[in-house]
Amino acid sequence: MHTPEANDRIQLVFSLFDADGNGFLEPDDFELMGTRVVAAVPGAGDAAKGALLGSLRRYWTTLVTELDANGDGRISPEEFTACVLNPERFAETVDEFARALSAVGDLTGEGFVARADFIALMTAIGFRQPNIGALFDALGPAQGDRVAVDAWAEAIRDYYRPEKSGIAGDLLTGKAAG
Repeated sequence: MHTPEANDRIQLVFSLFDADGNGFLEPDDFELMGTRVVAAVPGAGDAAKGALLGSLRRYWTTLVTELDANGDGRISPEEFTACVLNPERFAETVDEFARALSAVGDLTGEGFVARADFIALMTAIGFRQPNIGALFDALGPAQGDRVAVDAWAEAIRDYYRPEKSGIAGDLLTGKAAG
């Protein structure tokens, strides 16, 4: 069963991935997102940037393979929700994306993402600044105002779990996490 919070999270992420605002997801939306996100952390290594771009391409490929029954090369909000909130169909894709996004922010290779890099990445995706700061704080920064890559990756995975509510990721929708 999908929680209302999960539906809110997925509606938000759909709107962010819909880079051209036409109400559908298309391959160019994912390329644009990838370009914006890797540009936000110029100090990231080429391998980390490549992994993130690859994860976004796989995200798109999974969506279009699972959902594009009519072959029009576009995904509607309804199609997106049906796939993304189905762990059996989307868990591997989310895991790859979570690992790649969190790792691209680890500029030192120490397993942590600095607040400034976290904010830059999340802003490039399109999340709102106050919500980004609230999420960062909810992830328990330490080690010189940094969050653990593993903690961020797990928060991303939780974001896509349909049964979850009251999680840190709910802060991105403007709703308080418990």
